[in-house]
Amino acid sequence: MKAPPTPQKDGPRINKDIRAREIQLIDADGQNRGKVDVLEALALAEEANLDLVEIVPNANPPVCKILDYGKFRFLEQKKAAEARKKQKIVEIKEIKLRPGIDDHDYEVKMKAVRRFFEEGDKVKITLRFRGREMAHTDIGYRLMMKVREETAPLAKVEAEPSMEGRQMIMVLAPK
Repeated sequence: MKAPPTPQKDGPRINKDIRAREIQLIDADGQNRGKVDVLEALALAEEANLDLVEIVPNANPPVCKILDYGKFRFLEQKKAAEARKKQKIVEIKEIKLRPGIDDHDYEVKMKAVRRFFEEGDKVKITLRFRGREMAHTDIGYRLMMKVREETAPLAKVEAEPSMEGRQMIMVLAPK
Protein backbone atom coordinates (compact mmCIF):
# COMPACT_ATOMS: atom_id res chain seq x y z
CA MET A 1 0.00 0.00 0.00
CA LYS A 2 1.37 3.35 -1.00
CA ALA A 3 0.64 6.59 0.79
CA PRO A 4 -1.56 8.93 -1.24
CA PRO A 5 0.45 11.63 -3.02
CA THR A 6 0.49 15.00 -1.32
CA PRO A 7 -1.79 17.39 -3.19
CA GLN A 8 0.06 20.10 -5.11
CA LYS A 9 -1.02 23.60 -4.14
CA ASP A 10 -1.20 26.27 -6.78
CA GLY A 11 0.79 29.40 -6.12
CA PRO A 12 3.92 30.01 -4.07
CA ARG A 13 4.89 28.09 -0.94
CA ILE A 14 4.29 29.91 2.32
CA ASN A 15 5.54 29.62 5.92
CA LYS A 16 6.10 25.97 6.91
CA ASP A 17 5.73 24.70 3.31
CA ILE A 18 9.10 26.22 2.34
CA ARG A 19 11.53 23.31 1.98
CA ALA A 20 14.91 25.04 1.80
CA ARG A 21 17.06 25.32 4.92
CA GLU A 22 18.60 28.61 3.89
CA ILE A 23 16.86 31.37 1.95
CA GLN A 24 17.54 34.82 0.54
CA LEU A 25 15.28 37.06 2.67
CA ILE A 26 13.58 40.30 1.75
CA ASP A 27 11.87 41.84 4.75
CA ALA A 28 8.51 43.65 4.96
CA ASP A 29 10.19 47.01 4.14
CA GLY A 30 11.71 45.62 0.93
CA GLN A 31 15.25 45.50 2.34
CA ASN A 32 17.45 42.58 1.33
CA ARG A 33 18.58 40.76 4.48
CA GLY A 34 20.85 38.29 2.61
CA LYS A 35 21.09 34.56 3.33
CA VAL A 36 19.11 33.64 6.44
CA ASP A 37 18.15 30.34 8.07
CA VAL A 38 14.49 29.51 7.28
CA LEU A 39 13.57 29.13 10.97
CA GLU A 40 14.96 32.59 11.71
CA ALA A 41 12.98 34.02 8.77
CA LEU A 42 9.78 32.34 10.00
CA ALA A 43 10.33 33.87 13.45
CA LEU A 44 10.77 37.34 11.90
CA ALA A 45 7.59 36.90 9.84
CA GLU A 46 5.58 35.77 12.84
CA GLU A 47 6.91 38.67 14.89
CA ALA A 48 5.59 41.08 12.23
CA ASN A 49 2.23 39.19 12.02
CA LEU A 50 2.92 38.49 8.34
CA ASP A 51 3.70 35.44 6.17
CA LEU A 52 6.97 34.18 4.69
CA VAL A 53 6.29 33.71 0.96
CA GLU A 54 8.62 31.99 -1.50
CA ILE A 55 8.83 34.44 -4.43
CA VAL A 56 11.58 32.84 -6.60
CA PRO A 57 11.69 29.09 -5.81
CA ASN A 58 14.23 28.20 -8.54
CA ALA A 59 16.96 30.55 -7.32
CA ASN A 60 19.86 29.25 -5.24
CA PRO A 61 19.05 29.91 -2.40
CA PRO A 62 15.29 30.51 -2.95
CA VAL A 63 14.16 34.12 -2.55
CA CYS A 64 11.50 34.64 0.12
CA LYS A 65 9.70 37.78 1.21
CA ILE A 66 7.87 38.73 4.38
CA LEU A 67 4.42 40.02 3.39
CA ASP A 68 0.66 39.63 3.87
CA TYR A 69 -0.16 36.54 1.76
CA GLY A 70 -3.87 37.41 1.39
CA LYS A 71 -3.03 40.83 -0.03
CA PHE A 72 -0.32 39.29 -2.25
CA ARG A 73 -2.80 36.80 -3.78
CA PHE A 74 -5.39 39.54 -4.31
CA LEU A 75 -2.86 41.70 -6.19
CA GLU A 76 -1.73 38.72 -8.30
CA GLN A 77 -5.34 37.97 -9.28
CA LYS A 78 -5.90 41.62 -10.12
CA LYS A 79 -2.80 41.65 -12.38
CA ALA A 80 -3.94 38.47 -14.13
CA ALA A 81 -7.44 39.89 -14.73
CA GLU A 82 -5.94 43.09 -16.14
CA ALA A 83 -3.72 41.07 -18.49
CA ARG A 84 -6.72 39.02 -19.69
CA LYS A 85 -8.70 42.20 -20.30
CA LYS A 86 -5.93 43.73 -22.43
CA GLN A 87 -5.29 40.75 -24.68
CA LYS A 88 -7.04 40.69 -28.07
CA ILE A 89 -8.38 37.38 -29.31
CA VAL A 90 -7.88 37.24 -33.06
CA GLU A 91 -10.75 35.47 -34.73
CA ILE A 92 -10.82 34.11 -38.26
CA LYS A 93 -13.91 35.26 -40.13
CA GLU A 94 -14.91 33.43 -43.29
CA ILE A 95 -16.26 34.98 -46.47
CA LYS A 96 -17.68 32.55 -49.04
CA LEU A 97 -17.62 33.46 -52.71
CA ARG A 98 -18.58 31.77 -55.99
CA PRO A 99 -16.76 32.14 -59.32
CA GLY A 100 -19.76 33.78 -61.00
CA ILE A 101 -20.48 36.31 -58.24
CA ASP A 102 -22.36 39.42 -59.32
CA ASP A 103 -20.75 42.89 -58.94
CA HIS A 104 -23.13 44.09 -56.23
CA ASP A 105 -22.82 40.87 -54.23
CA TYR A 106 -19.03 41.16 -54.52
CA GLU A 107 -19.12 44.75 -53.19
CA VAL A 108 -21.27 43.70 -50.20
CA LYS A 109 -18.79 40.91 -49.38
CA MET A 110 -15.84 43.32 -49.70
CA LYS A 111 -17.52 45.79 -47.33
CA ALA A 112 -17.81 42.97 -44.77
CA VAL A 113 -14.11 42.08 -45.31
CA ARG A 114 -13.07 45.70 -44.66
CA ARG A 115 -15.15 45.77 -41.47
CA PHE A 116 -13.48 42.56 -40.24
CA PHE A 117 -10.03 44.08 -40.81
CA GLU A 118 -11.02 47.21 -38.88
CA GLU A 119 -12.03 44.97 -35.96
CA GLY A 120 -8.60 43.31 -36.13
CA ASP A 121 -9.79 39.89 -37.31
CA LYS A 122 -8.23 37.62 -39.93
CA VAL A 123 -10.35 36.77 -42.97
CA LYS A 124 -10.49 33.42 -44.74
CA ILE A 125 -11.80 33.78 -48.31
CA THR A 126 -13.38 30.55 -49.55
CA LEU A 127 -14.24 30.22 -53.22
CA ARG A 128 -16.44 27.17 -53.82
CA PHE A 129 -16.63 25.50 -57.24
CA ARG A 130 -19.62 23.38 -58.25
CA GLY A 131 -19.93 20.86 -61.05
CA ARG A 132 -18.36 22.07 -64.31
CA GLU A 133 -16.96 25.18 -62.63
CA MET A 134 -14.00 22.97 -61.64
CA ALA A 135 -12.82 23.14 -65.25
CA HIS A 136 -12.45 26.95 -64.89
CA THR A 137 -10.39 27.36 -61.73
CA ASP A 138 -8.53 30.18 -63.54
CA ILE A 139 -11.68 32.34 -63.18
CA GLY A 140 -11.64 31.71 -59.44
CA TYR A 141 -7.92 32.50 -59.26
CA ARG A 142 -8.50 35.85 -61.03
CA LEU A 143 -11.30 36.64 -58.54
CA MET A 144 -8.92 35.87 -55.64
CA MET A 145 -6.29 38.16 -57.16
CA LYS A 146 -8.94 40.91 -57.44
CA VAL A 147 -9.76 40.50 -53.73
CA ARG A 148 -6.04 40.56 -52.91
CA GLU A 149 -5.47 43.81 -54.84
CA GLU A 150 -8.49 45.56 -53.28
CA THR A 151 -7.47 44.62 -49.73
CA ALA A 152 -3.73 45.33 -50.26
CA PRO A 153 -3.77 48.66 -48.30
CA LEU A 154 -5.60 47.04 -45.35
CA ALA A 155 -4.22 43.51 -45.22
CA LYS A 156 -1.39 41.16 -46.03
CA VAL A 157 -1.75 37.68 -47.49
CA GLU A 158 -1.08 35.07 -44.83
CA ALA A 159 -1.86 32.05 -47.02
CA GLU A 160 -1.71 32.24 -50.82
CA PRO A 161 -4.74 30.98 -52.81
CA SER A 162 -4.67 27.18 -52.91
CA MET A 163 -7.07 24.46 -53.96
CA GLU A 164 -8.48 22.16 -51.29
CA GLY A 165 -10.82 19.72 -52.95
CA ARG A 166 -13.57 21.75 -54.67
CA GLN A 167 -12.68 25.04 -53.01
CA MET A 168 -9.95 27.62 -53.29
CA ILE A 169 -8.85 29.18 -50.01
CA MET A 170 -6.87 32.30 -49.17
CA VAL A 171 -6.21 33.77 -45.70
CA LEU A 172 -5.71 37.52 -45.16
CA ALA A 173 -4.52 39.20 -41.97
CA PRO A 174 -4.83 42.90 -41.04
CA LYS A 175 -1.66 44.98 -41.28
